[in-house]
Amino acid sequence: MGSKIKNFGLISLGMIAGVAASVQFSALAQKNAGTPLPVEELRQLADVFGLIKSDYVEPVEDNKLLTEAISGMVASLDPHSAYLDKKAYAELREGTQGKFVGLGIEVGMEDGYVKIISPIEDSPAYRAGVKAGDLITRLDSQPVKGLSLDEAVKKMRGEPNTKITLTLARKTEDKPIVVTITRELIKQQSVKAKLIEPGYAWLRIAQFQEPTVEDMAKKIQTLYAQDPNIKGLVLDLRNDPGGVLPGAIGVSAAFLPKDVVVVSTNGQLPDSKATYYAKRENYANRAVGDPLSKLPEAIKNVPMVVLINTGSASASEIVAGALQDYKRATIIGTQSFGKGSVQTIRQLSADTAVKLTTARYYTPNGRSIQAKGIVPDLNVEETADGDGFNSLRTREADLQKHLTNDKEAEQTNKGKVDELEEEQRLIAMAKRSKPLEYGSKDDFQLAQALNHLKGLPVKVAKAEAKEEMKDEADTKSDGKSDSKKK
Repeated sequence: MGSKIKNFGLISLGMIAGVAASVQFSALAQKNAGTPLPVEELRQLADVFGLIKSDYVEPVEDNKLLTEAISGMVASLDPHSAYLDKKAYAELREGTQGKFVGLGIEVGMEDGYVKIISPIEDSPAYRAGVKAGDLITRLDSQPVKGLSLDEAVKKMRGEPNTKITLTLARKTEDKPIVVTITRELIKQQSVKAKLIEPGYAWLRIAQFQEPTVEDMAKKIQTLYAQDPNIKGLVLDLRNDPGGVLPGAIGVSAAFLPKDVVVVSTNGQLPDSKATYYAKRENYANRAVGDPLSKLPEAIKNVPMVVLINTGSASASEIVAGALQDYKRATIIGTQSFGKGSVQTIRQLSADTAVKLTTARYYTPNGRSIQAKGIVPDLNVEETADGDGFNSLRTREADLQKHLTNDKEAEQTNKGKVDELEEEQRLIAMAKRSKPLEYGSKDDFQLAQALNHLKGLPVKVAKAEAKEEMKDEADTKSDGKSDSKKK
């Protein structure tokens, strides 16, 4: 009997972000027994195994060959399926509790290089200035090109207080960037909150973990204790890479009507065809009761803005999609990452497992987010001068072997990142820009969210502003034409 854990998260360094949406057991061996095996191909695999054992220049252990064969087979499917060895599986289980040892980055693979999907807030990588979209070209002195994602991740893992030097390529920089990061035990604060000004609150979820719903409920109660007359709430999901499914359902349920659909999934297996509602049993442990039961009633109707960007993925897209479908909140920011697939953790032994993509997920209105993401209602860039860097960030649609969107023709507004020439990977120093502190006075997108809640003008992206000006001009032109006719 193999255990399964559904996972809406992304690969992270050190520990993995998010698992344990549900734990079930299935007769995996019985299912596979009814499937005919490709005898000829298996014979070829055995032949290659024998050739390596007998003819390779030096001895290779059986365990290494078989483990690498399994790892390569699973990794060939899509960017989010992976074989988890003893260490990776242990890290995955611990990561759902909000603590792990590592650099603190969410990564994927593209064109043979490791790409940063998102740095985890307050992590060593975040403090070092690593940005979403950066391309890792060297680990210490070893080129990344040619390594599998699993191999690269293993090299970046290590013990606390040990150092690793990353060579990064960034489209906005002419030279490679070199940064040395010290691995550490990361205790991530999943939820932050504060009153921005009287009547307006900011609630940030950095990652969806097992304690997220309970932590969020406590933060909301504290906000209303400080100001019972909150007139507007900003839910900040920027650079939130995802995490556990119950967290996404619980966060959505806090603001939506009781028992409505939050998300559905569909795949080959019967248990991958599921619908999840804003019900306690879908987001809370039976033993702890309902963490949302003591929330103030006003939270269901307070005007809301949800902030997203390209680093918002998976569970954060579930929340944004649900609130958008029910018109419960205005979505502001830039188009999200587009990870609309479900990963199931199937335990192979006491210490190993396979993380396998088993389904796509859909918003309440049946939209597939896979390789598309959430398109904001108001496209607001990171700074007043625009955010050219955001347009260069990696999205799901840019990853090799990604699942397509089954609901509509897939679209991507970026081309593949060009491969770096070998000489570009030489060590060079470059100035680092300070990461934006979300919730600070310099947070431009937050300022625009507050403007929207107050009914003030919002500075949208330049391209969108031009389109609005064109529409306004066309409207005025139509008006003049009508008046002449009359």
